[in-house]
Amino acid sequence: MQIIGRNMTQGRPLKQILSLSLPLVLGNVCQQVYTVVNMAVVGNVLGLRALATLGAVDAFNWMMLSFIQGLAQGFSIRIAHQFGACDFEGMRKTIGNACSLAVMSAGVLMAVGVSLIAPVLHMMNTPGDIVSASRAYLQVAFLGAPATMAYNLFAAILRAVGDGKAPLRAMFSAAAVNVALDLLLILGFHTGVRGAALSTVIAQACAALFCLRKLLRSGVLKLSRRDVRPDAGLMAKLLGLGLPVALQSTVIAIGSMIVQRVINGFDVIFVAGFTATNKLYGVVEPAAISLGHALTAYVGQNRGAGAFDRIRRGVRAGALAGAVAAAAIGGIMLLFGRNVLTLFIGSGGREAEQALGYALNYLRLMSSFLPILYLLHVYRSSLQGLGDTVTPMLSGVAELLMRVGAALFLPAVIGFEAVFVGEILAWVGADAMLFLGYWSRSRRFPV
Repeated sequence: MQIIGRNMTQGRPLKQILSLSLPLVLGNVCQQVYTVVNMAVVGNVLGLRALATLGAVDAFNWMMLSFIQGLAQGFSIRIAHQFGACDFEGMRKTIGNACSLAVMSAGVLMAVGVSLIAPVLHMMNTPGDIVSASRAYLQVAFLGAPATMAYNLFAAILRAVGDGKAPLRAMFSAAAVNVALDLLLILGFHTGVRGAALSTVIAQACAALFCLRKLLRSGVLKLSRRDVRPDAGLMAKLLGLGLPVALQSTVIAIGSMIVQRVINGFDVIFVAGFTATNKLYGVVEPAAISLGHALTAYVGQNRGAGAFDRIRRGVRAGALAGAVAAAAIGGIMLLFGRNVLTLFIGSGGREAEQALGYALNYLRLMSSFLPILYLLHVYRSSLQGLGDTVTPMLSGVAELLMRVGAALFLPAVIGFEAVFVGEILAWVGADAMLFLGYWSRSRRFPV
C-alpha cells in the first residue's frame, strides 16, 4: 500500500526542511489571520472592553489549546520514527491508538475546562466589567475541544509523514470560513464575543474534516480492526511522548495565566494594549512554530533511519534559517507594526492612543529579540524529534520561572512594562536549557 508523504532521510537537509516548513508557515499564518480578524472586528465593532475580554481569557484558552497541540505533537514523534524506518504496519497501529487517546483526552479536557471557568477567572483577577463576556467566550471555546483536537491530531500525522500541503489547504478553507462567520455572527446577529469564539470552533472543525478527507484518501488511515484495538503498552509509549510535550505547553500557559493576573490588576487600557501586541505576536511566531514542526518531522524520520549525521546538518541549517527569518520579520514589525496595531485598537481618542503606546513598547522590545524565540523552537523541536520530550518540558519550567518572576518582582523596579521584559527573559532561560540539552545529546550520536 502506498503511503502519502515525503521521505526526509534523503536529499539536502535545508531543502527538505524548507519544503515542509514553508507550507506550514502559510498554514499557520492563515490560522492567525482569522485570529486577527476576530480581534479587528471585536476591537472596532464591540470596543476596547470587548478587546480586553479576549486578552483576559487568552492565557486560559491557550492552556487548553497548548495541551491539545502538545499531545498531538508528541504522538506524531513515534509516527515520524516509524515512517523513517519504513515500518508502515507499526505506524498504522500507532495512529489507531493515538486516535483513541485523542478522543478520550478531548472529552476530559472539555469537561474539566468548562468546570474550571468560574474559579480560574476569579483567580486571574479578571475585571468585573468583563467577567460575564469572558465566561461566555470560554464556554464556547472549551465545548469545541473535540474539533480542536481532531484538527491538531490529523495535521500532526500529516506533518510526521512529510505532508505540509494538506494542512495548508485546510487552513485556507478554515480562514475563509472564520472570516465569513465573524462578519455574519458579530455584525449580522450581534452575538458579541460568543460569536467570535463560535466562528473559530467551526473553522477548526472544517480544517479537521479537510485533513481527515486527505488521510482517508491516502494509505495512512486505512486501518484494520487490529490497528484500532487498544494496546496498553503502545498507549503508554504514546503518553510517554505526548504528556511531557503537553505539560511543557501547559506549564508555559500557567505562567502566562499568572502574568495575566498581574496585568489584570492594571487598568483596562493597559490590558487592551497588551492584548493587541500579544495577538500580533501570534502573527510573527508562526514561522518559528512551522520551522519547529518541520524539524520534528525531519529529525524524527532520520532518527528512525539512524541517519545521525543528517540530523546534525539539518539542525544547523534550521538554526541558520530561523535566525535569518527572525531578523527579517522583526525588522518588518519595527517598520510597520504601528499600522497593524491600529487595526485592533483603532485611532483617535485618548484611551486608544494610550493603549497604542503600551502596545508599541511591547512590540518594539519583542521584535528586537525575535531571533532568541526562533532558536528556542529550533532546538526544542529537534530534541522532541529525537524522542527527548523531558528536556523541552523542563525548558517550559524555566520559561515559567523567568516570566512569572519578572511579572511579580520587576514592576517595583521598572514599572508595569516589566511584563514585557519578562517575555524576553523567558525565551533566554528556555534557550539556555535547550542548547545544553541538544549539545549533550548530539555528542553521543554514533559517528
